[in-house]
Amino acid sequence: MKVSIETYGCSMNMADSEMIAGLLKDSGHSIGEDGDISIVNTCVVKTPTERKIIKRLKDLEKQNKKVIVTGCMPAAMPEFVEHFKKFSFIGTNVFDIVKAVDSVRNNERFIKILDVGEKVCVPKIRHNPVIEIVPIAEGCTGACSYCITRLARGKLKSYKKEKILKQIENALKDNVKEIWITAQDTGAYGIDIDSNLPELLNAISDLDGNFRVRVGMMNPNHVLNIVDDLIESYKNEKIYKFLHIPVQSGDDNILKHMGRQYSVDDFRGIIKEFRDKVNPTISTDIIAGYPTESEDEFQNSINFIEEVKPDVLNITRFWSRPNTRASKLKELPGRVTKDRSRRMNRLFEKIGLEKNKKWISWGGLALVSEKNDGTYTARNDYYKPIIIKPDQKLLGKFVNVEIEDATYYDLRGKIIGYTV
Repeated sequence: MKVSIETYGCSMNMADSEMIAGLLKDSGHSIGEDGDISIVNTCVVKTPTERKIIKRLKDLEKQNKKVIVTGCMPAAMPEFVEHFKKFSFIGTNVFDIVKAVDSVRNNERFIKILDVGEKVCVPKIRHNPVIEIVPIAEGCTGACSYCITRLARGKLKSYKKEKILKQIENALKDNVKEIWITAQDTGAYGIDIDSNLPELLNAISDLDGNFRVRVGMMNPNHVLNIVDDLIESYKNEKIYKFLHIPVQSGDDNILKHMGRQYSVDDFRGIIKEFRDKVNPTISTDIIAGYPTESEDEFQNSINFIEEVKPDVLNITRFWSRPNTRASKLKELPGRVTKDRSRRMNRLFEKIGLEKNKKWISWGGLALVSEKNDGTYTARNDYYKPIIIKPDQKLLGKFVNVEIEDATYYDLRGKIIGYTV
């Protein structure tokens, strides 16, 4: 059968889709557009994304398409299977995809939302041939009041270091140049298997080859326990100096309501430690308009972002998600959450532009890791996106670049030399 795959959401979902494609290819199916069977790998973090997915599923339903819905939506909301009675469903249990496709091919409905399994060294088809997405764990240890993802991904299950290293070694043999370490919370890695993230990063850095590692999101409460060792790991040239650490609010009272397990001062201290010793690109997340958030408490978040000045800020309006504790709270009016989101966004556009302009005239080495429409994106050691227009195919190559201009989002550069 020819199977098409649509993916929504985070890098973990991207990794799941790559594994789905690999497992199906190994079982004799082909992957391409407009397939006989459509696989829709879903995300439920935000209400707008859920609405977009539902619209897409209704369109497929009208076309009488054979559809398998996978990912976080059926896993977090099993009742969703009754909304589309002709579709088949699995959750994040990618290993059941072959059985699901075979059942659908025989005009049978397949529903199984259990038994995730260990997603290491699994056959895959990479979306980007030079990037290897490596899940190092599934689930988390948190209990955030607003989060539905933990209902889909479950409790923390870290994968063994030896298997992770084997997967990366195999990827490097395929000329992969960038490794994405991903999980719901990379900072929690190893808590359940007597290990930790710095130990894993050190082992990855010891592997032979010229490659770079992007470490995925880690929550502050776990970073607090490993901060010194983590900073030492980040000093290795193979680790991008990029720290994705979500604060979610600049007010301690709101952090308590959210069920976050750290204070604003904890976050402030982590950032200071990292900036003093490796000065990484700082990426953080803010939720605007949590139900109990007053105007003064939101202003504390504004003030905190002005103080910390992150390089990247992911701003999310609060969206009530089903089956979470926060869903029982009375939401703020939409005009309030929209206004707070816009105010935060305006602030960050100013901060982001100021910070990126400081890179103008910088020159140095960058890895070309993404092909765009007529351009490429290269990343320097600080994972800054640099848009270039090369005169040859450079995906997966290291080049010397010079920054000529900047926006609040990215840098614009030119190639000044090629590496061997």
